Amino acid sequence: MVESESELAEIVRSMRLVAVVGMKGEDRAEEPAAAIPRMLQERGCEIIPVNPTIEQAFGVRALRSVTELAVRVDVLDVFRRPEVIPSLVDEILSMPADLRPRVVWLQTGIRHDEAAAGLAGAGLTVVQDRCLGVYAARYRERRKG
Repeated sequence: MVESESELAEIVRSMRLVAVVGMKGEDRAEEPAAAIPRMLQERGCEIIPVNPTIEQAFGVRALRSVTELAVRVDVLDVFRRPEVIPSLVDEILSMPADLRPRVVWLQTGIRHDEAAAGLAGAGLTVVQDRCLGVYAARYRERRKG
């Protein structure tokens, strides 16, 4: 589990491709699960929405599940309730190893130690109960123009 500020900063500075599980669409743009991905876009990240209840978000087609990812993402940013994290972990671990996300980031208020230990045991980096938006604001500049 990642806890140190320097490790968190390195994750955020190096991420380019972020899949957002539970992302909201433009009709709910004020909610964190839409506002944070938009802010990440403004700071140079490419976003892949993952939510079976929306068609697209901010012009990008939404995937129904993480198992539909065709490329390896740097960060899988998760906006889901803690009780569904074990099933999400099962989906992640069912993916081919070369497509699994480098980092699974559970947003503020989301923690599941057992599931996180399973991910870590499979070699994934895990961040729990931290807001990716806060760290992106701290460690990534907005794009100019």
